[in-house]
Amino acid sequence: MKPLINIYCDESCHLEAKKIDASNRYMVIGGISCPAEQRSGVFKRISQIKTENKLPSYSEVKWTKVSNKNVDCYRDLINYFFDQNDLSFRGVSVDKEQLRHKEFKQTHDEFYYKMYWLMLEWFIEPSNRYHIYLDIKDTQGAEKIQKLHEVLSNSQHDFDRHIIQRIQEVRSHEIALLQIADILIAAVSYACRYPSGGESKAKNDLVELVKSRSWSSLKRSTTLGARKFNLLQWTS
Repeated sequence: MKPLINIYCDESCHLEAKKIDASNRYMVIGGISCPAEQRSGVFKRISQIKTENKLPSYSEVKWTKVSNKNVDCYRDLINYFFDQNDLSFRGVSVDKEQLRHKEFKQTHDEFYYKMYWLMLEWFIEPSNRYHIYLDIKDTQGAEKIQKLHEVLSNSQHDFDRHIIQRIQEVRSHEIALLQIADILIAAVSYACRYPSGGESKAKNDLVELVKSRSWSSLKRSTTLGARKFNLLQWTS
């Protein structure tokens, strides 16, 4: 049987904005892939890292919770991602000031699906099977999943869905790798929004760590062949 790969996806500032400022300028969509057979060990190690840093193993880590008091835990989690060979990250970053939906005769939702496709198709290889998990964002989740599954399957000529077998919503506080995806996505967003550094020293330190470990500025595309940490900076 083909190997099964899980992909855990999250997004930041994905909604259309009437007024664009530093807080919402960059939409970032990203995901982390993990072989299903490695899932248990990866989740266990993430829980251990939390307890080693005096956090409950079940606690949710996310970018909005980063502080000087817990930054060491986030640093250890980022280093674990980069040290664990079975994990890969792919992100797509979009400067909303470049969006021209009317010119391209598309809605923001249609553009959103295109970006999700750009992010996910990089992972997909016909020699594998995939289960894709998205963080629950709103009440439109079921419709979003159905449309995304359709777009991805058609692009792979996977009409019987033997390759992309499942796309479903989950809650990030229950899924450890969704939490790591949130941290990496937010680091990309923070680097783009505050190129000279933001007000939070802890977050600035984490951005610099991700830059160092990924060999990326986080503000430009990596090479397409970068398999550990791949980033596409979308341009119109």
